Amino acid sequence: MAFTTLEVQEAEQAIAVQANSDDMFRLGLIYSTDVEDRGPDFVEAHKWFSLAAMMGSSPAKAYQSQLKNEMSAQDVTLALKAARGWLAENRQMVSTAA
Repeated sequence: MAFTTLEVQEAEQAIAVQANSDDMFRLGLIYSTDVEDRGPDFVEAHKWFSLAAMMGSSPAKAYQSQLKNEMSAQDVTLALKAARGWLAENRQMVSTAA
């Protein structure tokens, strides 16, 4: 199933308004499958699954773990660094959502 850029933008806008695990999980699903027929972006998917898992999403934890098996160690490191960067930029929003 391919997702459109519009669907990605809608999910990202929802997170920009209020960070929640459901929208983060949705972005993980989008990036783990396909966006505009470009193929999956496992680094971006892992980032969003990591953030959703941190916020308590059990399905995100499972997807993150499964996805990790498909990725190189370097890509996992990049994904975790991206998640930490997102948290640093959005710490205030995350603390109010928790």
